[in-house]
Amino acid sequence: MSDFTQILNSAAGGDETSSEALLKQVYDDLRRLAQARMARESPNHTLQPTALVHEVWLSMVDNNDRTWQNRAYFFGAAAKAMRRILIDHAREKATQKHGGHYQRINIDQLNLSNPMPDDLVLLVEDALRKLEIEHPDLARIVVMKYYGGMTNPETAEAMGISRASVARYWAGAKALLYKYIVADQANES
Repeated sequence: MSDFTQILNSAAGGDETSSEALLKQVYDDLRRLAQARMARESPNHTLQPTALVHEVWLSMVDNNDRTWQNRAYFFGAAAKAMRRILIDHAREKATQKHGGHYQRINIDQLNLSNPMPDDLVLLVEDALRKLEIEHPDLARIVVMKYYGGMTNPETAEAMGISRASVARYWAGAKALLYKYIVADQANES
């Protein structure tokens, strides 16, 4: 068992010293992940990468479900926490706007690596929730890759599937997300 896994297991058990050691080991990786994720957000986003890392950490250590078996599982949980925080932030901003309704989008504009306005973030989140109901494994891949910034090999390891399966499922997940977004937009019209 690696040193990281031992620290992870102790931290998952609630050991404060291990939690501090774990934070020291993962902080730089979480910060890089947050910076990469925040680069995809709109330029006027009020949440900074450091604040996002701190919110992610607090939500993870306050969560009683600490089933972090290894590094990949830990960063998968971090990706989920990051998703929740960013979605909550987008919802809060959308409710503050006057007439914060969804906007019609073109698939050419739906590039998940570009900065996204808050309404588009919420459209993607609504579609992802539908995907979670119909295809939970595909939704996990979206969360790991999109919110967690995980590569195909990292995602494959975390899910216990092949890299080719991850690539295939990722393509299918994007197609389904697009389908859900288009359907939601048609219903809004």
